[in-house]
Amino acid sequence: MFEKIIYIGDYDAEIKLANRGAIESDIMNMPLILQDSEKTILAEVKDLLADSVKVKLLGQISDGKFIGGVLKKPSLNASIRTLTVEELSLIVGNPGFGLMELGISPFYANKKVYTSINELFSTHMCIFGNTGGGKSCGVARTIQNVFYNPEFVPFKSNFLIFDSSGEYFTAFSKINEVNPNYHFRFFTTNPNNAHQGELLSIPIWLLNMEDIALLLSANTHTQLSIIEKMMKLVKIFSQSDGEALDYKNHLIANAIMTILYSNQGSASKRDEIFSIFNTCPTNEFNLNATVQGIGYTRKLQECFLIDSNDQFSERVLLTEYLAKFIKPELNQYEPTEVKYFTLTDMENALNFALISEGWLRNENVYADAITLKVKLHDLVIGPYAKFFEYKDFVRLDQYISSLIVKDNQKFQLININLEDVDDAFAKSIVKIFTRLIFELSRKIQRGTLPFNILLEEAHRYVQNDQDEFLFGYNIFDRVAKEGRKYGVIMALISQRPVDLSETVISQCSNFFIFKMSHPRDIEYITKMIPNITEDIIEKQKTLQVGNCLVFGSAFRIPIIVKMEMPNPMPQSSSCNVVENWTSH
Repeated sequence: MFEKIIYIGDYDAEIKLANRGAIESDIMNMPLILQDSEKTILAEVKDLLADSVKVKLLGQISDGKFIGGVLKKPSLNASIRTLTVEELSLIVGNPGFGLMELGISPFYANKKVYTSINELFSTHMCIFGNTGGGKSCGVARTIQNVFYNPEFVPFKSNFLIFDSSGEYFTAFSKINEVNPNYHFRFFTTNPNNAHQGELLSIPIWLLNMEDIALLLSANTHTQLSIIEKMMKLVKIFSQSDGEALDYKNHLIANAIMTILYSNQGSASKRDEIFSIFNTCPTNEFNLNATVQGIGYTRKLQECFLIDSNDQFSERVLLTEYLAKFIKPELNQYEPTEVKYFTLTDMENALNFALISEGWLRNENVYADAITLKVKLHDLVIGPYAKFFEYKDFVRLDQYISSLIVKDNQKFQLININLEDVDDAFAKSIVKIFTRLIFELSRKIQRGTLPFNILLEEAHRYVQNDQDEFLFGYNIFDRVAKEGRKYGVIMALISQRPVDLSETVISQCSNFFIFKMSHPRDIEYITKMIPNITEDIIEKQKTLQVGNCLVFGSAFRIPIIVKMEMPNPMPQSSSCNVVENWTSH
């Protein structure tokens, strides 16, 4: 069928056909060997011309190994032949320990395609494709293949699947039937689905300033300063009762003293001070607290009666009372450890933060302060507060351990279902978990406890945010850059790569591309994905449902793979309109 090479370029060659009428129907993408006395070059048919074909040069077979890329070109008199069985195996791989079957290659004699588990799951990856193109099935099957291999038992694996539509429960919930050592755990944001798993719960004291800023949608540096002060105070207030009370009274006394000697009118001062009593009361500072004078007592509210000179009648007594609670050394106090506190405790701490720094008295920052106050109160009284109701105090390592081990069972697959919360809250939760896992992984021996974080609908979370402007970093960007060395690996699953963070995509090493058609997405991945070629882009356009183009460090060449359907299937199929319209 192939006569001779008539042209050799930098990356391709043209081969004259011996008999145009004898061309095989499936010649497109056919793999060929261009063989001369010194070199064995792998090529692939990419264009069919009138009496010739153009082939792309993919790599070289040398000393029983396949090496991607071609440094030395074949000679014009090189022979042209199909691949031997051994050569096919060099391209698509062989079974063995640490390897997993991915699917079959339609263009490489339907041979099974194998890949290194280590190369695939120790680096960040992307799974892209249109809705209905087979992404969810491909992801489910790939993970199932890891656990269905009887020669490989990933008992210590940790897959965290953030599932925005609840579709992976059916695919993994019966993994225990494959091997009694495998276990699946399901967390949900819907109390009505608690029969399937457990209601998501996060200890609020494990959150840092950035996490709280995300939850409250903070967007200015002033708001970050307020949150930082609030976080310090709530930690101080969680210490012993005596320490907490001394600090609260110190803050209140300081705030009242500042107001007392300001240039406001007495009526305005009184209103502002009474507001402090209302929002930050203690036994020593409330309207009915007793103030001891020399030979007499007053209720604290009585000290604010205004005389004819527009002065408080008990100004001296009030000043002496306040001075007893002001302890300048407390300004340097830092809590020695974090203890248990709740969202309500945090709201109380915010009130103290606002009075201690006078933020509500500063017209330049008043709006930022009130906005935070309202948002935190809405969180405290709203439906999402239940996700931060954690009964007992735990450290970070204990919390993460409690997710992956319970009742002496090790959970390899943890599905966190976020379909019942809005996008903003879901995004905050995913970022919080990612940071917690990354922080823990940095504290333990490097890379000894790998976590694979799968983000379904990743474009909802991994975006080009203003995080770096506010915090100096974006947690997904940071994990993309540093996560591999600590064993925190991300897989981004999305039909809209154009909405994803450019930094994160640029750090991914492996790609599963299902059929994509939107021009903006195709243009975006063309620009953002390392080493992607126009040939790869053209191939994905003709993919059938369930087929995907895989390439990256885990694969010898870009290759189209047809995967088996998952068993069990995820709940990702489209609505059956005919059945629902006609059922009774």
